Amino acid sequence: MKIYLLGFMGAGKSYWGKQLADHWQLPYYDLDEVIVEAEEMAIADIFATKGEDYFREKESELLRELSAQENFLISCGGGTPCFQENMDFMNENGTTIWINPSVEAMAERLQRKKSKRPLIADLEDEDLAGFIEKKMAERLPFYEQSKHIITSDNISLDTFTQNF
Repeated sequence: MKIYLLGFMGAGKSYWGKQLADHWQLPYYDLDEVIVEAEEMAIADIFATKGEDYFREKESELLRELSAQENFLISCGGGTPCFQENMDFMNENGTTIWINPSVEAMAERLQRKKSKRPLIADLEDEDLAGFIEKKMAERLPFYEQSKHIITSDNISLDTFTQNF
């Protein structure tokens, strides 16, 4: 089983990735954490010192390395599907699942963790929903290519286990 969880920040990829990997007894990888470990620096610092292009190349390289395994569940970064032909690669090599809760649900989750998210750290809470809507519009053409789409604010383990 080769599963890629996709979605915007605050969608629940890391949370559900850990739950599902445990349930299905799959090796679990949070792609952002793998990059941080490989680079020995925070993602914000990689962007600041080496630039987004470098980050996206590293992300794509590590995605492909992890995908060489027989079984896994990878929680991808929010932008992963949008660069380096990663969406095509993931669809050809496994099952893509887009977790797509409401903008309101993601904004509420992200308000609590803004300081850990470089893209939104300086935004006012009332500007979060607008930012999410704008970025989602840019990423939608990629996310919509997912093999499975879960559009709900109230998902559970059953949401996944009954469908996959």
